[in-house]
Amino acid sequence: MVSELRVGDIMTKQVVIANISDSLDKVAKIMQKHNIGSVIVVDEKAQKHARGIITERDIVHKIIAKGKDPYKTKVEQVMSKPLRVVKPDTALEEAARAMKDNKIKRLPVVNDDNELIGIISEGDIMRIFPAIVDIIEERAALNK
Repeated sequence: MVSELRVGDIMTKQVVIANISDSLDKVAKIMQKHNIGSVIVVDEKAQKHARGIITERDIVHKIIAKGKDPYKTKVEQVMSKPLRVVKPDTALEEAARAMKDNKIKRLPVVNDDNELIGIISEGDIMRIFPAIVDIIEERAALNK
């Protein structure tokens, strides 16, 4: 399409993670500490391999609303999987389309070895949207 931006150009490289065996109360504290709405779930030993994602919505709908104990519930029981991921060379438009089509707000970014190297969110894309509009306008002016 119009933009030549890739996921790797705007992804967040410091991904907040939780171990698959963590309890949900620990995950909630991690989210609060970092002021975020989700964490990527990784294996305890190979913390580079993403296994799932837990969002605030997961905790509210799957645990609290059902009266389950977040202190006894493990991440593995609640995380959303399979995890949809993108590569850093994925076009930004393709990532945005994947989010829309799958009704998700975040996509973990993995390298060719399927190791977690970043994350991209709807918010990341919206922050650069004005720049994309500028690019479109500049190209349109050049093509006149």
